[in-house]
Amino acid sequence: MTTTTADTTADPDADYRSRCPLASALDLLGDKWTLIIVRDMIAGKRRYGEFLSSPERIPSNILAGRLRRLDDAGIVNKRLYQENPPRHEYLLTRKGAELLPVLQQLAAWGHRHLPGRWAPPAWFFEATPEDLCGAGMPRG
Repeated sequence: MTTTTADTTADPDADYRSRCPLASALDLLGDKWTLIIVRDMIAGKRRYGEFLSSPERIPSNILAGRLRRLDDAGIVNKRLYQENPPRHEYLLTRKGAELLPVLQQLAAWGHRHLPGRWAPPAWFFEATPEDLCGAGMPRG
């Protein structure tokens, strides 16, 4: 009897529907919560409890999964800030900071076309990805 070992090489396309860059970006970011977490990080939130305090009220199990997925994708960097008990904070990487213009355009579109929405603060539209990385966020 011959035994074979499973190929442990990760398929980079396994989590995506197609090789279309838009479809792939939506596979990673297009759920109900992920861009809200990135928005909160742009606004300065870094810790688990801070994300839970957002007005959208993300469930804690969903938050844990989304943060893990963002870390795995290189959009955030998980960093230990307390050892006992272990506590982590999450920082946008350069790759994550480059989502800022996307969020700015989505927010502008939502403000223009969805009545009754509040206007995002001016700093949100004035910020650049470089500003985010310059605020102590890793440039990875």
